[in-house]
Amino acid sequence: MATPFLGLRTCIYRVPDVAAAAEWYSNALGIKPYFNEPFYVGFNVGGYELGLHPQLNAVVGGENIETYWGVEDIQTTFAHFLSCGATAHEQPNNVGEGLWVAMLKDPWGNIIGVIQNPHFGAQ
Repeated sequence: MATPFLGLRTCIYRVPDVAAAAEWYSNALGIKPYFNEPFYVGFNVGGYELGLHPQLNAVVGGENIETYWGVEDIQTTFAHFLSCGATAHEQPNNVGEGLWVAMLKDPWGNIIGVIQNPHFGAQ
């Protein structure tokens, strides 16, 4: 069956202080945003968009959505995020057939999922 969907393009985290979040993610990701305005900050992470959206009066950090960012070495990436001030939400876990998943929380409570999947290649 053909689908009009092209795949995941953007993951947006809502944060109360977009400038502080932009600085934190720049450090954690090792890249600067390509778009940096008070109303939105955008990072190009391996061809996908990580957006930071200011949300001053709303509860952030919900746990009802999981988005996973592909990584080559989940243990190293997990440790790096912890060293940047993230907190562990779910430790790296081997889910079978060489796949590893883990989740952390950024300083604002947003879940950052990471996945090491040797079987997946974006098209």
